[in-house]
Amino acid sequence: MGDGLVPVALAFGVLSVDRTPSALGFVLASRFAALVPTLLAAGVIADRTPRKAVMIASDLIRLVAQAGTATLLLTRSAHLWELMVLAALYGFGEALFRPTSTGFIPEVVPAARLQQAMALLATATSVSTVVGPPIAGALVIALSPGWAIGVDAVTFAASAMLLLGVPSKLPVRRSVPTVWSDLREGWTMFRSRTWLWVDGIYAALGNAIVLAPLLALGPLVASRHLGGAGSWAAIATGLGLGSAVGGLALLRARPRRPLLLGVPLLGLLVFPPILLTVHAPVVLTAAGAFAGGFGLAVFNTLFETTVQQKIPAEALSRVASIDWLLGLALSPVGFIVAGVVATAYGLEVPLAAAAVWIIASTALVLMVPDVRRLQRDHPETVARGPEPLATAPTPGLSDL
Repeated sequence: MGDGLVPVALAFGVLSVDRTPSALGFVLASRFAALVPTLLAAGVIADRTPRKAVMIASDLIRLVAQAGTATLLLTRSAHLWELMVLAALYGFGEALFRPTSTGFIPEVVPAARLQQAMALLATATSVSTVVGPPIAGALVIALSPGWAIGVDAVTFAASAMLLLGVPSKLPVRRSVPTVWSDLREGWTMFRSRTWLWVDGIYAALGNAIVLAPLLALGPLVASRHLGGAGSWAAIATGLGLGSAVGGLALLRARPRRPLLLGVPLLGLLVFPPILLTVHAPVVLTAAGAFAGGFGLAVFNTLFETTVQQKIPAEALSRVASIDWLLGLALSPVGFIVAGVVATAYGLEVPLAAAAVWIIASTALVLMVPDVRRLQRDHPETVARGPEPLATAPTPGLSDL
């Protein structure tokens, strides 16, 4: 619920301090600049210590970051650099959570139910993000972006308390002597699976070229051409509603080749940036965001379920941290470049480039045989345990 408030609240909170096209990009870049280098350490920590404790610590760190941001905005004393520092603190806490939660879910969910669990999580989260943007829009218009950020801070306290009540077990894992050995083992598992590292490259470029301009420049387009915070709230709601429907669709659907279904649907992300580029009506743009959210939710759910099925539980957080690291590595650059290009050439140029790239990159990824042929595990296979470490030779870029 709190996360659903942030896309609208943070965007217009930053715009209340600095209305240049690069301002929001710098704040978002600060978040990812702290997130990315922390991911590897987070993966090792999560595979060595109780994952629930790491997730609770992450919630408390983000509570502090959001409470500080809300205070600065509510007292009208915020400077852009202060918002950047607090965004970096938030990114640090988020880095602890992402790979840890990937490893935590199989601890509390039966292996044969992983896809349903992931779909349920995606649906619950998406429903909250449907409700969040309209509430954030109303708070921004009636009160201040700071109030919405403050509500988000409170939700992290609620999350930490709820996690305390989740029963979990420590995964059984082989003892390794050093942190370096942990990282090396995780990297070996990651690079031996072509579908996994191809997704990392696909995600890295997609996050930088597609999602960064959409998140950094979309609110500006809404502010200048579509009527303001309410319009961006409607578009963000469409994205969340599409994600909810995508999650619901996977509660029963069990595609035999998950990535062959998920990757093409990710191409639906072409609609939000192209519709923002031409300043399409809000209703049409929200419908395009719905399509993009649907494709994104289906792909993410199928991909993360596949990772949890195919990677041994004792190394899952480390492998997930490498995937997150690669996937988000270029995001800070994407946010900064989007703002710089928009300042020089207009908001429409990076958004149009985003639309072209998502179609071209999706077609390229589908040319990789391992992506097309990868099959899901049957329940009886999953129950016996994940796939062992592959002994295939290290894939090269020629496999693309």
